[in-house]
Amino acid sequence: MGRAAVDAAGDRGWLLGHFKPADDVRHSGDVEIKWGVHPKGDRRAEWVTGEKRTALLMLISGRFRVELPGRSVLLADQGDYVVWGHGVDHSWYAEEEAVVLTVRWPSVPGYAVPLEG
Repeated sequence: MGRAAVDAAGDRGWLLGHFKPADDVRHSGDVEIKWGVHPKGDRRAEWVTGEKRTALLMLISGRFRVELPGRSVLLADQGDYVVWGHGVDHSWYAEEEAVVLTVRWPSVPGYAVPLEG
């Protein structure tokens, strides 16, 4: 058993994926799952480009905006979600304090924004 709010805090929100140690049951090359807790005004530092995954992002609480080429999707009610696929660039912005659940597949390296030093 785990607790998303606690476990996710140690790995940028990610609970499951290729980046977990190989001997950890949460290691997977098939899927990634993130419990994202975002303060109001939080935004992705840069757009994801060259996307090779499919993703589903679902709002748990708050207001959260997903930016896609040619459209902006506002998630405002609990359970609102958006799905995008291979080749679709994206970014996001927390209009209010928000919690979102993200599921991406497959789990592949190369998309993390570098930590500021």
